[in-house]
Amino acid sequence: MRLIVSLRASSRSPILQVLKTSVAAIVAWLLCVLLLGQPLPIFAAIAALLVVQPSVNQSLAKGIERSVGVVFGVLLAYGAGALFGHSSWIVLGIIVVSLLLAWALRLSPGSANQIPISAMLVLAIGVQTPGYAANRIIETVIGAVVGLAVNAAIVPPVLLTPAHDAVQSLATQVAASLRALALSLRQPQDATELAAILEGARALRTLRDSTGDALDRAEESLMLNPRRGRHRSLLEHDRDLLAILSPLVTRVIGMARALHDRYDSELVHDPVAASIGIELDRAAHDLELLARPPRSLPPLTAPITAELPALTAPLVVATPDSQHWILVGSLLEDLRRVREEIIGAEE
Repeated sequence: MRLIVSLRASSRSPILQVLKTSVAAIVAWLLCVLLLGQPLPIFAAIAALLVVQPSVNQSLAKGIERSVGVVFGVLLAYGAGALFGHSSWIVLGIIVVSLLLAWALRLSPGSANQIPISAMLVLAIGVQTPGYAANRIIETVIGAVVGLAVNAAIVPPVLLTPAHDAVQSLATQVAASLRALALSLRQPQDATELAAILEGARALRTLRDSTGDALDRAEESLMLNPRRGRHRSLLEHDRDLLAILSPLVTRVIGMARALHDRYDSELVHDPVAASIGIELDRAAHDLELLARPPRSLPPLTAPITAELPALTAPLVVATPDSQHWILVGSLLEDLRRVREEIIGAEE
């Protein structure tokens, strides 16, 4: 069962991607038939199939990777064939030499595998098929160019929505953690509830990392993409928001840890702790406002409402409580930094 599960992806590729790959393979095949007179241009179709990737930038990289591997492999096979012949020992030796050459040049896995494959096919088949090596290079280049052109021309993929959703989700979770911290300062919490708050805060690290990866994929999908201009502003907004959220994640984890380690049920009767809870709620409120994409903001003529930032001036504690002063001091410092991140970013 595990083997069967490992063969299946967690999600299907978009049907458009499947259609684009099919079109690229068919066009590359027909071009080679017309231009080269090849009845079975298999290598052009293979190159097209491999080059159509989730982004135009990846398609270009894959096309260069495959073309370089084929050229290196063909040249290596020609040299070895001219010097040592085409015996089976030469074929086996050229495989080892090809892998060592790719390792020495630090080539990508795609190119590293393509060199010995091309060299082996040239030595094994090229003897019986005149012009095989040259046709293999030409077919591969045609297939790579067609795959790149099709991927760029037919609705080039933009992975902006998953990245934007990930940033919004992170902002929502950070705000939820701030509200959970605020609630713990107003209502007594038991050990299980405190552990849940800490666990939720720590989970923000994983969410932050996955959000950064999603933004990287989105930015890569815009490289060499004809539609990048209309999406660039939203991507920059999400990048700026992640730059704010990243230190907030650290602050929230620190506050949750301090609360977990030094919590006292009597803390809810401390007026300073209650004030900190109010400020944490306001910070969560302002963070949600800050996270809204630019297109969802109200027009400038909108009336003044509760949607304006709610953060107040920093709290001033003249005489800290003798029992809670360590926790209160820690929360105050983290609250100050949270406030600076939100207000500073807004300014």
